[in-house]
Amino acid sequence: MLWVKAFHIIFVASWFAGLFYLPRIFVNLALVAPGSEAERARLLLMARKLLRFMTLLAVPALGLGLWLWIGYGIGWGPGNGWMHAKLLVVLLLLAYHGYCTVLLRAFELGRNRRSHVWYRWFNEAPVLLLVAGVLLVVLKPF
Repeated sequence: MLWVKAFHIIFVASWFAGLFYLPRIFVNLALVAPGSEAERARLLLMARKLLRFMTLLAVPALGLGLWLWIGYGIGWGPGNGWMHAKLLVVLLLLAYHGYCTVLLRAFELGRNRRSHVWYRWFNEAPVLLLVAGVLLVVLKPF
């Protein structure tokens, strides 16, 4: 079980690296001056590759987490309300990841209507979710 836990943590940390960095690329895309097609194309390529890679990292992170939950029974039974809250955090992360895909598509189609400031704030959501998830898993408050 410790091997499964270790690799779950590794893949989650790697997935989060992408969740932190992709919106930073969006900030830069929102700042691209009109007519700077080479810069825009380079940033879009970076964003597409990062999204693809972080999706590949999310799959084993989720799979190993399910293995721990269902296979080893972590978080089952009375007194494990923290697990329900953690699962909500995971669902919110998946929604955030999916919304990043929507935002990237808008940039690709030239339909972005949000400012670089909005993307700077948007970039803070995974930080808050990371804090919530870690506190729930370590402290098991309920």
